[in-house]
Amino acid sequence: MAKVAVIGAGPAGLVAARYLKSEGFEPAIFERGDRVGGQWTGDPRFSGVWPSMRTNTARIATAFSDLAHPQPSQAYPTNQAMQAYLQAYAERFDLIPRTRFGTAVKRLQADARNGGWTLQYKTQDGASAAETYSHVVVAAGRFSKPAIPAVPGLDSFRGRGRLVHTFGYKHPERYRGRRVLVAGGSVSALEVASDLAMLGASVISCQRRQRYVLPKLFAGVPHENLVFNRFNALAGEYFPAEATAQALKDLITRGGGSPEQFGAARPADNVFEGGLTLSHYFLPLVAEGRIVVKPWLSAIEGTTVRFADGSSEEVDAIVFGTGYDLNLPFLGPAVRRALDLDAQHLDLHKLTFHPGLPGLAFIGIAEIHGPNLPVFELQARWIAYAWSGSRPMPSTEELEAGIRTYRAGRGGPQGLPMNALALMFAREAGVEPEPQDWPDLARALFFGPLSGLSFRLSGRDRLADAPQRVMHEAAAFGAMPSSALTPEQRGQLQALAAARQDAAFARFVDGL
Repeated sequence: MAKVAVIGAGPAGLVAARYLKSEGFEPAIFERGDRVGGQWTGDPRFSGVWPSMRTNTARIATAFSDLAHPQPSQAYPTNQAMQAYLQAYAERFDLIPRTRFGTAVKRLQADARNGGWTLQYKTQDGASAAETYSHVVVAAGRFSKPAIPAVPGLDSFRGRGRLVHTFGYKHPERYRGRRVLVAGGSVSALEVASDLAMLGASVISCQRRQRYVLPKLFAGVPHENLVFNRFNALAGEYFPAEATAQALKDLITRGGGSPEQFGAARPADNVFEGGLTLSHYFLPLVAEGRIVVKPWLSAIEGTTVRFADGSSEEVDAIVFGTGYDLNLPFLGPAVRRALDLDAQHLDLHKLTFHPGLPGLAFIGIAEIHGPNLPVFELQARWIAYAWSGSRPMPSTEELEAGIRTYRAGRGGPQGLPMNALALMFAREAGVEPEPQDWPDLARALFFGPLSGLSFRLSGRDRLADAPQRVMHEAAAFGAMPSSALTPEQRGQLQALAAARQDAAFARFVDGL
């Protein structure tokens, strides 16, 4: 049985170990914290969650296919519930005994003499050791090194509430009654701004550009059902970019309005240029005057913050929600050079493999828009199947082509929609269901939640009860009261068939 090391016991590391184990590998999980869950542990040393934080995607798409959240459950689990869920998942697949808690990997490098990969690590009692593995999965997470942009006078800030990144936002009660600037347009920035405003702080939000803001729910239906579904992923592959952008903008503004309607700035007309973020309360709080929106800050002078429009404000505290830099300090110099690693990029074929680093894979490194657990699971399945021989490993030529494709996008936006990633990894793993084989599930597969379970219908590790469970998931929240397509959905699929020039698919749609 081949030994494989997994670095990190967050969601990506756990699901990687689960599938590697089922494919005949013997995984050892290296975790620097004292329990599983990654960000969801709430451990202030390694986690950026705050006390009241909940998931921003609903429970169905925030789960692995082997384990649903306990019922009854909130639509949006708390961070404590997520840690308990991941603990239960680890216990279900006997991963706890395989996890070395309090063990920090210090160096990962190729073993030039014997092949494989050598891990140098340090345990919590200070002891150092090294081991060699034939395979290693890096699942160390994407959100551990806060990025704070350079702002003139940043070091001069003397507000009594201090300056922190959202990663360090742990004690919201400290801000009650204070004037707080929240800088950034990320999900965490808008959620923290909302949390502070509802707590009783006077909040100013400044952003480099105004993004379109997705609400969590569209008339009671989770946003990911409508935005990050299979149909929209396929539309992105076959429809002109302008048409896809307009359709997405129309969907967002119908369900959640446009920011300028609430008193925020007007975003760019093209939704891809404007960008997307998410918060359920932010725009209503702007409309109520409890959050004041400003353009990006230009300078800081003591407790005075100046903005690009020439205005200024006195603030007690600043919270930056400005993203994260890639942080993989344990990678050896040769690995870093091969990946051309910097704060935002690392060269990988489909975010996973590198032709010059056999036996090494990465999971959960992408900046994902939308639910990430289904993406982690599909990527884990691809890695496990490729290494076990259940699926062909990409050829050297394919890997090199993948690197060239990635490098062509360096410097551009690095965020990727989860539905596009899910289909990409599902195809590599050989588990993308063919809707024509499941006519009774067509509406659920195209317009329902893109959950991990929806990729257990066919291929390796298919589940006999998956069809019934997929239909049950699609019907949750009253999102899909029947399996019959609506006229609008039928028209969308007919347009997709025309764009694909697929007569057989058109006949399938007409027959539904």
